[in-house]
Amino acid sequence: MYQAIVFLPLIGFLIAGLAGRSIGARASELITSGLLVISALLSWVAFISFGLGDEKSFVIPIMRWVNSGNLNVDWSLYIDTLTVVMLVVVNTVSALVHIYSIGYMHSDPHRPRFFAYLSLFTFSMLMLVTAGNLMQMFFGWEGVGLASYLLIGFWYKKPSANAAAMKAFIVNRIGDFGFALGIFGVFVLFDTINLDTVFANAASFAGQEGGENAAPVLNFAGYALDRSSAITIVCLLLFMGAMGKSAQFLLHTWLPDAMEGPTPVSALIHAATMVTAGVFLVARMSPLFELSVTALTVVTFIGATTAFFAATVGLVQNDIKRVIAYSTCSQLGYMFAALGVGAYGPAIFHLFTHAFFKALLFLSAGSVIHAVGDEQDMRRMGGLRKHIPKTYWMMIIGTVALTGVGIPGTILGTAGFFSKDAIIESLYVGQNSWAGYAFGMTVIAALFTSFYSWRLIFMTFHGRERAPADVMAHIHDSPKVMMVPLYILAAGALFAGVMFYGIFIGDGYSDFWKGALFTSAENEILHDIHGVPLWVKLSPFIMMVTGFFLAWLFYIRSTYLPGELAKQHPGLYKFLLNKWYFDEIYDFLFVNPAKWLGRFLWKKGDGWMIDGFGPDGISARVLDITNRVVRLQSGYLYHYAFAMLIGAAALTTWMMFGGAG
Repeated sequence: MYQAIVFLPLIGFLIAGLAGRSIGARASELITSGLLVISALLSWVAFISFGLGDEKSFVIPIMRWVNSGNLNVDWSLYIDTLTVVMLVVVNTVSALVHIYSIGYMHSDPHRPRFFAYLSLFTFSMLMLVTAGNLMQMFFGWEGVGLASYLLIGFWYKKPSANAAAMKAFIVNRIGDFGFALGIFGVFVLFDTINLDTVFANAASFAGQEGGENAAPVLNFAGYALDRSSAITIVCLLLFMGAMGKSAQFLLHTWLPDAMEGPTPVSALIHAATMVTAGVFLVARMSPLFELSVTALTVVTFIGATTAFFAATVGLVQNDIKRVIAYSTCSQLGYMFAALGVGAYGPAIFHLFTHAFFKALLFLSAGSVIHAVGDEQDMRRMGGLRKHIPKTYWMMIIGTVALTGVGIPGTILGTAGFFSKDAIIESLYVGQNSWAGYAFGMTVIAALFTSFYSWRLIFMTFHGRERAPADVMAHIHDSPKVMMVPLYILAAGALFAGVMFYGIFIGDGYSDFWKGALFTSAENEILHDIHGVPLWVKLSPFIMMVTGFFLAWLFYIRSTYLPGELAKQHPGLYKFLLNKWYFDEIYDFLFVNPAKWLGRFLWKKGDGWMIDGFGPDGISARVLDITNRVVRLQSGYLYHYAFAMLIGAAALTTWMMFGGAG
């Protein structure tokens, strides 16, 4: 069963990718989508049988892969509760995206290639989450990077799409470089990259201090590190990879630009693949991260800062997809902040629920864009509620789930209410030195999330109609093939929280996870969040209500207020509108110097010096000499006779004077 779950998407990719032109677009759509649906259904069977059963973690060998010295790596499937949770997330969202894409991409002439790329994306993510060693994980890691490049730049004749694809690929190379170094570090410390062996030896390795064990075990950047410092460096390098894939603060700049790809791609990247890979990595490597307080502190700080930063930028964005993109960035920050304080269960629970409502929001946004003739600027929408009511209510459901609508202390609430509030409460009781900072940042981010989410709803669906009359005349809800996936995701956005709260972070936590998530403080955190003060439980609820009221005031009641506020604070408005000027700063610090250096080496180093004094210079001199010699060959007989006479005279003169000497 597990082999089918993982390799059915690969089969779909091979069929659509290699035979797409032969079998046609329709067959490619049906084959790839059908295989993903089967894989998704099998994933739920695995989730129920393994997660709710008594099975322990096990490994399914596929083949021998690498045997070199002490490095022995098999290609296998590592199955535990964390794996089956990720299988459900990846395959469920991917299957629905495939089905949705049948309608969304119906007029695109390159549909076989698109569906092949989608299936490749899914397969790569499945290889990542089922990896039992870091090499296989890195294989899947790079696979999702490749697939994202292909899908973001799918419309390759569009310059902005090509630029966005390159940006995503290059920024992720920075994080991947850190991840690769982290893998090397793990091998140096443990003489293996097989996760079971690493985890089994991690605690004893870190605990061997003093005497001979205090000697340096790792050299990094010229520094000799002892066991404790080495573990910290390795964890930070692994987290560097997670920062790139999950678009965390400083390595986040690729994520908004990824909106240049087709909307189904955005949904898949933001809900189930790519960006969830970093969260999964830290959760999977939790036995290692637990040995470094410093590394966990950095994770907490970066996560909380990302949650706040992305939420502030989302306040003023006007592209409907970019608003949701920054929302993803912010929500990932919540997850990392929770991971940093050891609340792995709440973090993965939020990843699980977030997949439903974020996919719902993106695909609903795609339905809006589809209805208004590919327009994405919310300032050119408005009044769409009566024209596309089904899409409107799907977007409302996604919004209430994202903002965490629910009644504290009860089981009445959307998916985001249960998982997001659990993270905020975990941060309040966390023992991390930056837990208080993270609590404050995530509570403020909850206010901003509510504001920009309802701002999107009000600007898009309420108020006066701002789209051209010819567009408004043809607006209608999307076909069933696009709406049915939205209905399924809406059910998850509403009920996934209350249905799975008990097993993910409630009383059934230990029986469900079976040690897949390791932390010495997790049980204490999950116990303590039930006893937090009332004001802590009410904080996200108050922020949610306040954000809704402010959005209503600004965009329904007094629509002149946003413009007035922007005029009163032009610096702050431009600062947020330009995304804290990170792109401009990176252009100044890295991009432009790199371009200048490249141009200098090209023009001066390669062109002037190497080519000028090398092959080009030699060939130029040869041509110069031969051109001069050619001029002597005039073709006139008297010229040749004259040259012979001069030569004979010169030779005679030389012999006379030479002989006399």
